Amino acid sequence: MPENAGQGRESNAEAHPSLAPKSKSDIILESHPLQTGSAAKRLQSQDDAQHMFQYESESLGLLGRLRRYGWSTLRYLTQTEVHTYAFSVAANSLLSLCPLIVLLLTVIRRVFHSPQMYNVVLQLLHDFLPSNQDFVIRNLQYLASVKGRGQILSLIMLLITSTGIFLPLEVALNSIWGFTKNRSYIMNALVSVLLAIACGSLALLSIYLTAQNLKMLGMAIGNGSVVYRGVAFVVMKAFAIMTTIAIYFLIYWVLPHGRVPVRAVLPAAITTGLLSEAAKYLYIFLLPWLNFQEVYGSFAVSVTLIFWSFWSGMLLLGGAYLSAAAHTDRVEAQRETAAAR
Repeated sequence: MPENAGQGRESNAEAHPSLAPKSKSDIILESHPLQTGSAAKRLQSQDDAQHMFQYESESLGLLGRLRRYGWSTLRYLTQTEVHTYAFSVAANSLLSLCPLIVLLLTVIRRVFHSPQMYNVVLQLLHDFLPSNQDFVIRNLQYLASVKGRGQILSLIMLLITSTGIFLPLEVALNSIWGFTKNRSYIMNALVSVLLAIACGSLALLSIYLTAQNLKMLGMAIGNGSVVYRGVAFVVMKAFAIMTTIAIYFLIYWVLPHGRVPVRAVLPAAITTGLLSEAAKYLYIFLLPWLNFQEVYGSFAVSVTLIFWSFWSGMLLLGGAYLSAAAHTDRVEAQRETAAAR
């Protein structure tokens, strides 16, 4: 009887290769992080809509994710198409920066009539720009103060450049998650406009909340003290980081042309938002050694911004790959656990 049972198991394994016992090398190969473009193909049939917000206790923390998927993420970021996407995003981000700030300053001055919100925008801009802050801010203030067709042209340029930002990002995110079909140009333009409006609304909300908190803080402890300046900086940074995380989340969740689980992209948005803030200060620290002024002369300001936009785009795509890799491993683990029961 034992021999017959053993022969039966062998014949079943030959008829159904998936039931054959796995060797140690097979298990090692399966434990590797996913390759780009394979995530959604493996997970779409596994997740149901009612499980999208379910918490998973076995999920790795931030350091665990970086240890497990860090090397494969770095390899993904060295691919040539990833650099193409990031440079496209960087160029269009530079083109959209001035129209965005001009529109924000115009709306705050003519609609909200709030000097506090206006000053918050200037402070955030001073903190955001890696170099030549005073030069850039002075010129943006001048453009926003001039009445005429400048604001209308800024709106048109923002709509055009937002498509240039989100179109390559959609292609990249579809590749990461394995969605084979991209949106049409018209549909991508519509989604890009909606995302641009959502991101602008988040920025305005953050500016408003920051201004109101600083106003109450000034009434409580006074505007000129050292304590006020320190607490004001912390409040401003906290709202700015939360807004950055929210924008990353919208891009990760809405932009791919397919269903992406919330629990897969929310940790990636938080991680990428925090890393981008740390990377900005590292970039500012390295600027004296890069010395763009010596190479590009008067164009150094634009070069500084476009390089920072490029690295931000690389971080965004790295975070997306990290989320897809982690989610696919969770789905595989759940499937194997269910099959073993």
